[in-house]
Amino acid sequence: MTNTATIPIIDISAEGADQVQVARELVDAAVKYGFIYIRNAGRDISTEQIDNAFNLSRTLFASPLEDKQRCKIEKNNQGWSGMHTETLDPKTQRVGDFKEGFNFGAFEDGKATQPIPRSIEPHQAQLAAFREACHALCQKLLLLFGIGLEVDPPTFFTAAHAPSQPSGSILRFLHYPPPSATPTAEPADVRAGAHSDYGSVTLLFRLRGQAGLEVLESGAGSGTWAPVPVTPPGTEDDAAPPILVNIGDLLSYWTNGLLRSTVHRVSFSTSPTPGESSTDPRYSIVYFCHPADATPLTPVPSARVAAADSSVNQDDSSNPYAKRKVLTAAEHLQMRLRETYLQMYADGDTK
Repeated sequence: MTNTATIPIIDISAEGADQVQVARELVDAAVKYGFIYIRNAGRDISTEQIDNAFNLSRTLFASPLEDKQRCKIEKNNQGWSGMHTETLDPKTQRVGDFKEGFNFGAFEDGKATQPIPRSIEPHQAQLAAFREACHALCQKLLLLFGIGLEVDPPTFFTAAHAPSQPSGSILRFLHYPPPSATPTAEPADVRAGAHSDYGSVTLLFRLRGQAGLEVLESGAGSGTWAPVPVTPPGTEDDAAPPILVNIGDLLSYWTNGLLRSTVHRVSFSTSPTPGESSTDPRYSIVYFCHPADATPLTPVPSARVAAADSSVNQDDSSNPYAKRKVLTAAEHLQMRLRETYLQMYADGDTK
C-alpha cells in the first residue's frame, strides 16, 4: 500500500489555545511540508456553509451546457472552464485536465460581478457569504504566519490582503467526472496536472471518500507522489473533514523560499487510500487567496526570513515559480495564467 503524505494537523481555533505557540507550529509545518490540515470544528466556517456550497456546486455543474458556456472563463480568471480547457502541467501533459471548473471573483452587495449560470442566481448571497468566510479564515492564517515569523508588524500579510482592494482571489468549484465518463484517458493521464498554487494561501474543501489529491514529496523520497487522505487519522469523528491549507508561490516568494510551495496534482488514483475511491465523480471547493494586485513583492520585514539561508527549499527544483521573477502580485498571476490556459491566450482573446 502506498504511504500517505506526512502532513501535520493543527487546530487554530481551539478554545484557550496559545496563539503564539499555534503560530509557531503553523510556520514550522509550512517550512517543512507546505501543506497543513486545519481541524474543522465549524468555528471559522460552519459545516452547514460547506455542505451548502457543495450542493450549489453540484447544481452548477448539472446546468445545461449552453448556460455554462455563456459564462466561459475570460482573462480575468473568472467563469466556467470545460473539460481539457486548463493544462496545469503543459510541459508533460498530453491533453488538458480531466475536469471542469467555475471561478467566482468578487461579489458586491451579495451579487456576482460576472455572468453565472441561471441555476445558481437565486443563491448569490449565500455564495458571497461563503467566499467572505473563506477570506476571513485566510486572514486569520496570514496573521498567524506574521506572528510565527515575527514579522514587524505582524499584520504585514493581512494588510496586503485587504478584501476592499482588487486582487486575484478566487472561489473555485471543481468537478472531476468519474473514469467511466472519460474513456479517452490513457494510463499516464491525470485529472489535474502537477502544479504549485499561484497566490499566498489556498483553502481546499473535500468530501469524505473521494480520492485523488497527491503531493510531490521532497527530501529522501524526492520525486515520489504521496496521496493526501481526506480524513487523516485522528479526525474521523470530527463533524467535517479538516480544511487542507497549502502555501502558494507568492508566500514562498515573500519569505525568500522559507515557506514551501509544494507541487501537487489530482490523479485517477489506481491505489487510493483505504476508505477512499476514484470511481465516483469528484467534487472539491478551493479558495485561492491573493494579495492586492498592486502589492510589491518585496522581502518580508522579518529577521527570521532575512536570516534564512538562500538554499532553504531550493534543493527541490520542482517549483521554479518560488524564485523572484516579477514585481507585483498581478504580474505574477498573469504569467501563470498564460501558461495554464494555452488556448485562450493563443486565440488572442482580449477579454
